[in-house]
Amino acid sequence: MSDNRELNIIHLYPDLLNLYGDRGNIACMQKRLNWRGIGANVSTCTNSDHSINLEAADIIFVGGGSDREQELVCGLLLKKKQELVDYVEGGGVLVAVCGGYQLLGKYYQTASSKIEGLGILDIYTDAGDDRLIGNVVLQSELFDQKIVGFENHAGRTFIGSHTPLGKVVYGRGNTGDSGYEGVVYKNVVATYLHGPLLPKNPMLCDYILGCAMKKKYEDFTGFEPLNDELENVANKYIEDRFAGEK
Repeated sequence: MSDNRELNIIHLYPDLLNLYGDRGNIACMQKRLNWRGIGANVSTCTNSDHSINLEAADIIFVGGGSDREQELVCGLLLKKKQELVDYVEGGGVLVAVCGGYQLLGKYYQTASSKIEGLGILDIYTDAGDDRLIGNVVLQSELFDQKIVGFENHAGRTFIGSHTPLGKVVYGRGNTGDSGYEGVVYKNVVATYLHGPLLPKNPMLCDYILGCAMKKKYEDFTGFEPLNDELENVANKYIEDRFAGEK
């Protein structure tokens, strides 16, 4: 039953950053809100329409792309750098995947150039000699359920003192050998995991949506559970296939 509550989701540059079904994360957030009677207003900021009204945003999502597209997007977002920093520091929810994750740091040193980052996170990325490709299974302190997804990145992201999204149970993660993947900072979730990420990780999706609801509605106390039988089967299948039954 609807109580006229709604969240405003801004999808940054889906025309440039949409590798491996990243757009599916937007659809997942929409559906999980709608199933609970909560509105989901999605706005896109594209290469032909650069308008971003951060004051109205409850969730900002940025996906992954090639180095060329990533450099183009970063050049556009640097014009909004202080607004984005203020948004995050004020508790705004931001979800960044792969290239979007790298853009949040100080810089990304590719094989041929150095891409200036937004400096929202105290992290940096250097190019590796090879790509880290394959399925990933994480154990996160946030959930009992494992986080699963797919990585394909040449960058090695060093997160310093930031809290990782999870410990790598299977796969390579941030640098290939650190044992950790992603970053959680305030209401930011940044990760290399494509797939898309959220349909296979309903607990993570609800965590992100819940952060936005808590910030917008002081009386929000949590979501009623959904029937996630299919989502949980998909999640567990990937965990068992690649990490083995625990």
